[in-house]
Amino acid sequence: MSDTQNSPETPEPSPAQGVDGPLEIDVTSDTVSVRRAPRFGAFIALGAVVGAVVALILTFTFSGQPTVEGELIEFDRGQVFGFLLLVCGTIGAALGAVVALIVDRASAKRARSVTVQHESAHRLEE
Repeated sequence: MSDTQNSPETPEPSPAQGVDGPLEIDVTSDTVSVRRAPRFGAFIALGAVVGAVVALILTFTFSGQPTVEGELIEFDRGQVFGFLLLVCGTIGAALGAVVALIVDRASAKRARSVTVQHESAHRLEE
């Protein structure tokens, strides 16, 4: 997050000549906090992809079929993969978001303050 504060030394507006007439240029100085921030979408997408790979591995690793009251219930690998993809993809996306939050908190500790100048031009009324 960036913190902005107006500095007590705000220069006076200076007149300038624009294309369509005279302009008044206001220059203000602010102190802001600068830091690197992670792209949350990339972390969440990567977590979902890792979850999909885990679901694929689990689908082909275990081939046991469940039984209910002595009857064998058969699911094909596509059904098993679909169910595991829902579960593992969601868990992977959530873990990716948690990792992004941890990286974001770590980058906030290394934030630094800089002074910036903002110029805005306004037409002078004639």
